[in-house]
Amino acid sequence: MHHYERHGLLLALVGFTIFPLGDGIWKSATLLWAPPAMGALRYTMGALCLGIALWLREGRSGFRVKRPMVQLLRGCGLAIATAGFLTALRFMSLVDATAIMFMSPILTVLIAAAALKEPVGRATWIATLGGFTGVVIVLRPNFVALGPVSLLPLLAALGMSMLVIGNRLSSQTGSPLAMQFQVAAPAALGLIAFAAGGHASGADFLVIETWPSVRVILMCAAVACIATAGHWFIYLGTTRAGASSIAPITYIQIVIAGLISWLAFDQPPDRIALLGIAVIVASGLYLWRSRPPIGVRDENP
Repeated sequence: MHHYERHGLLLALVGFTIFPLGDGIWKSATLLWAPPAMGALRYTMGALCLGIALWLREGRSGFRVKRPMVQLLRGCGLAIATAGFLTALRFMSLVDATAIMFMSPILTVLIAAAALKEPVGRATWIATLGGFTGVVIVLRPNFVALGPVSLLPLLAALGMSMLVIGNRLSSQTGSPLAMQFQVAAPAALGLIAFAAGGHASGADFLVIETWPSVRVILMCAAVACIATAGHWFIYLGTTRAGASSIAPITYIQIVIAGLISWLAFDQPPDRIALLGIAVIVASGLYLWRSRPPIGVRDENP
């Protein structure tokens, strides 16, 4: 392995390691304000900043949208993923929710097979069966205690798969900055709609009783900064080591999420959850090893 590639792997490791820090902030903020509203605030702030940067760099031409339905798919996927994950954090431990979210790569392969007519081999079906088995193991105690609410991370994983499929379909349709804005803006609108619908539902954890406090605003800004830094590190790592090389490193997020869940929230995973997490990770790694290396750009928003 060349020094340049090792440097890329290290950069990617840093990026994936800091992502759960933002999730930990989300977890601590879920009791302060309605989760979909926090997501709406975070992506509205992000879309405004990206919009200003895009205008300054590319002018009016940067806002020309190619394949608008694909951009809508990306934004809706990100909105669903964010609303589902943040709401799940209100009821579940950080490590359990994060582990279930890692069904996204497997769901992406299945959706790509149905929507993009990509072939599905035996390895994909084995990984899918293994991944869902792991999810069932992790969900077992949560489903008994929480009911259907515990399925929210699986919904979030589906949303992330929609985003990744949209990223593939929109490849080379604009600059990286334009692509960032074109996913953040519709995601913000979608999350505003989710927040409004949640408020109208009357559910206690979705009702928006007050304007966001300074603390909530600062938390959303911190998450935005952490996510931006993480994606930048991963982008740099991908350019040096390649997407296929850094893919397995993504699972470090489960380890970091477990440590944060244990140390910050006193919610360590039990033995059954650890077994399910291990099955999910093993299924994802098996799927990664079974597929030929493909050079793709970073698919994270």
